[in-house]
Amino acid sequence: MSRTPYHAVVARNVFDGVTVLDDHAVIIEGAHIVDVVPRNDLPAPVPAYALPGGAWLAPGFIDVQVNGGGDVLFNDTPTPAGVNAIAAAHRRYGTTGLLPTLISDTPEKMRVAMAAAQSAAGANPSVLGIHFEGPFLSPEKPGVHKPAMFRDPEPRDLELLTGWPAGTVLVTLAPERVPAEFIASLVQAGVRVSLGHSMATYAETQAALTAGLTGFTHLFNAMRPLASREPGPIAAALEAPAAWFGMIVDGAHVAPEMLRLALRGAAHPMLVTDAMPPVGGARSSFTLYGQEITVRDGRCTRADGTLAGAAIDMASCVRNSVRDLHVPLTSALRFASTEPAEFLGLGTMLGRLAPGFRADMVAFDPSDVRVLGTWVAGESEHDVAPERVRA
Repeated sequence: MSRTPYHAVVARNVFDGVTVLDDHAVIIEGAHIVDVVPRNDLPAPVPAYALPGGAWLAPGFIDVQVNGGGDVLFNDTPTPAGVNAIAAAHRRYGTTGLLPTLISDTPEKMRVAMAAAQSAAGANPSVLGIHFEGPFLSPEKPGVHKPAMFRDPEPRDLELLTGWPAGTVLVTLAPERVPAEFIASLVQAGVRVSLGHSMATYAETQAALTAGLTGFTHLFNAMRPLASREPGPIAAALEAPAAWFGMIVDGAHVAPEMLRLALRGAAHPMLVTDAMPPVGGARSSFTLYGQEITVRDGRCTRADGTLAGAAIDMASCVRNSVRDLHVPLTSALRFASTEPAEFLGLGTMLGRLAPGFRADMVAFDPSDVRVLGTWVAGESEHDVAPERVRA
C-alpha cells in the first residue's frame, strides 16, 4: 500500500454517492479528498492517475456485520491481528470500512473483543468499531447462535458497551428480552441499537424505535415473521423512515422477491455480508461453538442445515442487487456505502466522494463489479495499477 501526499485519480465514471460524474478526477491530499473536478479542470501541477478503460470509481463499501474472513473467525481470534486479517480479506472485495462482529459469547470474550477492536482501530482506519450480535437475544430465534450464551443484560454490560466513545458500537438485541430503559441508555451514550434474533411484537418494536433503536439485523431472518394479525418487527421496520435494515443478498438467506418488497418500504436498505471465515480464505469449513460449518453451493451451514452466516463478499452483494433485486447500479452502490455510513453516524466523513470526506474509494469493472483497487484513508491497494497521466 502507498499514499501519495497530493494526487488525483481519474475515471471515466465517478459515482460520488449521489450522481455519476462523467470523466472526473478525485483530488486527494493525505487521507482526505480535496475536490472532485472534471478531468479538463484538473490543475496542472497535480500528479494524475487514470483508471483503465471503463472502470468506475465509487465510495468504498462499508459492512456493519462481518463475523470473519481470511480463514479467521472473530469469536475464535479476538485479537488485533485477527481483526486486521479479517479487514484485509474483505478489502479485496471493495470493503474499506467494517465492524468486526462478535456472535453471542461470554462476558469475558466480549471484553477481550472490545479491547481487540479498539487496538486495531487505532492503527487500521478500516476498523470503524465493533458489532455485538447478542447475547441479549430470544431463545425462540437463535439461528446459529448458542442459546446457552443468551442472558439478560447486567450493569457491567452497559458499562462495557458504552465504553468506547471514539468508535462505533453496534448492538443487536431482542427488545422483548431487555428492560425498557436499556435501549434508551445505550442510545443516549451513542451506541447504535439494532433488532435481531427476536420474537418482538409490532408494539414492542414500536416501543424500541421510540427508545432510539434504528437498525434491523438481516431483515426477515431470525425474527418473528410478518403475519396478518401480528405484523411484528418486519412491518414496523418497513414503516420507519428513520431506520435501516440489513440485507444479505446471497439468494439463500432471503428470497429476492421478499427483498424487492422490502425496498418498497420507508426504511433505508443497506447491504451486509454476515461473512464467515471462508470469505477471502482458502478453506471451505470452520468451527463455531465447536461444531463444523461447511460451505456448499455458496451456503454456510451446520450439519443440521441451519444457516451459519454467509460466504459472500460486498462486491457480490452489489452485483446480486442489480441482477436479482432489479435496482440500478447506483442504488446498489448507495446500499453498500452511503446508507451504512449514515446508519453508523459517519455520513459526514464516509460514504461519499466529496471535499472533506475521507479518501475511502473502490475502483471496479461495472460489467461484473470486479474490484480493481481500493483506497483507505488515501492509501491505495491495486490489482490493476492506474495509468499515470502525468507526474
